[in-house]
Amino acid sequence: MSKFFFKGRQDKREDHASVGFSTKRSEKPGSDNYPLSLTVATDERKVEVESILKEHALFANIEVNENAEEDISQLDSLLNTPKTMVFDKTPNRNDPCSCGSGRKYKKCCG
Repeated sequence: MSKFFFKGRQDKREDHASVGFSTKRSEKPGSDNYPLSLTVATDERKVEVESILKEHALFANIEVNENAEEDISQLDSLLNTPKTMVFDKTPNRNDPCSCGSGRKYKKCCG
């Protein structure tokens, strides 16, 4: 019997059920639910790091350990995220040239 005469309900394919937008994605590190874990050597350095966290509205668990070396790499990676580069659009062929010669772009620099 062909599919045109089928009168029952067709179930959706299982491989399509699992594909889609995930609403249970992980939260951003540094939030209240997922705080950063930082290690500093002195109490003075802890106060400095806390002021940086307050300035950027981040949360962290700071451990003071004189024997271990300082580890604030998670904080550095959040604060030094790369910025998006924006380039100026090149002029069209018949636009005036940007070098200031007064000629068309196609005759001057193009």
